[in-house]
Amino acid sequence: MAAALRSFCHFLFLRGDTARDLYESVRSVRKWRQSTVPTFPTPEQQEALIASADRSTPTGRRDYAILLLLARLGLRAGEIVAIELDDIHWRSGELVVHGKGNVVEHVPLPSEVGEAIATYLRDGRGASASRRVFLRRLAPRVGLAGPAAIGKIVCQAFARAGFRPACRGAAHLFRHGLATTMICHGASMAEIAEVLRHRSPDSTAIYAKDAFEDLRKVARSWPTAGGAI
Repeated sequence: MAAALRSFCHFLFLRGDTARDLYESVRSVRKWRQSTVPTFPTPEQQEALIASADRSTPTGRRDYAILLLLARLGLRAGEIVAIELDDIHWRSGELVVHGKGNVVEHVPLPSEVGEAIATYLRDGRGASASRRVFLRRLAPRVGLAGPAAIGKIVCQAFARAGFRPACRGAAHLFRHGLATTMICHGASMAEIAEVLRHRSPDSTAIYAKDAFEDLRKVARSWPTAGGAI
């Protein structure tokens, strides 16, 4: 916006509409890092999104398991696409996650999520030479094409649940929702970083914006001429 205003001021000067060039009068607007507050589905909305999957169909059983992985474990879309059959350790209740930067981590597999995956594998996935857990609905029966496929599944869930579609980065909204729910239940930033597998504190800092009540407790009053507000 500032650049456009500068160009307009310079144009007016060149055309003779102003006595002097006001180009330098337009100051840049400082944009702070992480200055926006993320939007995300509430816990109630997340449950409605999960429940919208029709578990009477193979596709619905697949989508139900995927939505649970997003909501309960906060996995990234690409991490879900990459899950292979050997990544599920049923006896120990663990899931191997192939994260960002080729980092491989073991995360606990909640029984609810494990049961949903098992149901899909037994009554939905069908036979395939692919080792990927989640397959395309139509032939060829191979693994999902990429993170965009997970985003499409989430967008469809939004539509079924009757919520305003949030298709851009839709799958990532569940990570925001999980982190915010943890904050509301008293989790620390370190605990959230561990669950979301963040390697940098800056990656977790954005979630602090959602803890408005906690921020109010530590915020200093704004000084005014007549004293604090």
